Amino acid sequence: MDPNTSAEIQDVCSGNQGRDVTSFVSVCPSGLWGVQQTLMRKTRQDPHTYSVNNASGSFDDFPKMGSLCKVRVSFKEDPEGLSSESDVLIAEPTQEESISYPRSNSSALQVPLGDWTTLRLGEGQCDVTEACIERMRAQETCEILLSPMGDVPGASSIQPPSEDQEMSTVSVELHSFTPGKETWEMSTGEKLDWVRFHKERGGARFRSGEDLWGAADSYSRGLKLLITLYALGRKKMDAEDCDCPQTPPDDDSPLLLSASEYMTLKAELHSNLSLCQLKLGQPEKARANAAKATKLEPSGPKAWYRLGQACQQVNELGEARQAFRRLLELQPESPAALKALKELASREKETNTQLAQRLSKMFS
Repeated sequence: MDPNTSAEIQDVCSGNQGRDVTSFVSVCPSGLWGVQQTLMRKTRQDPHTYSVNNASGSFDDFPKMGSLCKVRVSFKEDPEGLSSESDVLIAEPTQEESISYPRSNSSALQVPLGDWTTLRLGEGQCDVTEACIERMRAQETCEILLSPMGDVPGASSIQPPSEDQEMSTVSVELHSFTPGKETWEMSTGEKLDWVRFHKERGGARFRSGEDLWGAADSYSRGLKLLITLYALGRKKMDAEDCDCPQTPPDDDSPLLLSASEYMTLKAELHSNLSLCQLKLGQPEKARANAAKATKLEPSGPKAWYRLGQACQQVNELGEARQAFRRLLELQPESPAALKALKELASREKETNTQLAQRLSKMFS
């Protein structure tokens, strides 16, 4: 757990009132944003601190994965504000209100400003807002300061969240939220649904051509969940294969993925993430993910092609040649592999010529 978050939770559980400051990085379609969050904590005794639809009724509960959260995002300079009396008149979040808005390439904030919006925590609709509200309790407010990460490819083209403000202070209000679950509380079926959701969301974002960072984020979220899913599935498979008496797994849900299906799904996520990283100018990361995909599913042609591309970009020409030749074995006469090998041969010839010229000058 992040030490800032740990201290923040400790402060809440002790009933202290104050300001917690946390810094993190969030994703928007054009790149990464640095976020500094200042959270105004409330005491337990505050009568307006509550969590709507919270099964446990604890004041210390936070939104969890799958929680429907009623939030409002607005610029701090916005004169409109809600009093505690008007807060209680706002309807509780419902499933019908959870909407996925088209992600904008020119803003770090992906929700309508100034209006109450219902977000499902974990979907990644607005990474900035979700990262804030997962640290908040109902009826709490935080202020965030946004700034583009200049050392990230594409960050120079990011527009500030407000046309007339380079650095914008934004207010995030969490009115109420419905119950959710931590990953360890989910069944295998629930985790698998989330994995498939992120895989589909990543594909949609990639195909839009304007949200490569969001696509990479979706595939990464899917991978993190899939790892925990397999840990439970491995335990079940071991229990089924062993004849000796042993303690049954805690989760009684059925095993929904075989080992081979797990490998295939994980390979697809790694391969898709590799493609995003190639497009984002991150060849080293792309190489690592493509290599993982080829090990998980050696018969996957796309992963071998992406591995070859990544190796070529980091100047590992021998490894790139091996990857493209492997692709040819899987898909004889593949135009992509043949073209790539031809380009490699031309590049190696040019490199050898330049080396020969330098050596000739040294000994002439």
